[in-house]
Amino acid sequence: MKIYTKTGDKGVSSLWGGTRISKSSLRMRAYGTIDELNSLVGVVLALPELVSELRLELDRIQSDLLVIGSDLATPINLNAQLKQVRIAAEAVKVLEQEIDKFTAKLKPLKSFIKPGGSLASAYLHLARSTCRSAEREVVALGESEEINKIVLQYINRLSDWLFTAARYQNHCQGATEVEWRG
Repeated sequence: MKIYTKTGDKGVSSLWGGTRISKSSLRMRAYGTIDELNSLVGVVLALPELVSELRLELDRIQSDLLVIGSDLATPINLNAQLKQVRIAAEAVKVLEQEIDKFTAKLKPLKSFIKPGGSLASAYLHLARSTCRSAEREVVALGESEEINKIVLQYINRLSDWLFTAARYQNHCQGATEVEWRG
């Protein structure tokens, strides 16, 4: 099987179920930004300094992001026919539990912090900001057509998770968090 199909040469692509849409559509932008986020998580996972506890969770998050990409690539009305996997509320709860677990080990925040610290933390902050971009795209899509509402909840919580993970990475490496003094 060839990696190129030439079917997208005119700026259109296929959704699950065969519907053809513009590559600039809200749906394509939403799951394309999820793909960017997943690639950035892959960069974070490639960093040798990443603490093992975060490595395990990020591996699961990458799988969740693949499910979300598939979820967004499948219009809601086709779900019954295709039996497509959708992200579930349980995945949001797992993120919340992990946020609470990591936060319990960190000093309370008293002001905004600047993204950075260790290299892994800086990339986690970059993933967080990419996650916020994905969230904006998912919101725009959800305003124009029906989507799985859990996707937005998951992406919103994931940005909080990535922020907490960046702080936790700095904590584990002894890197300083720089407070913003606005």
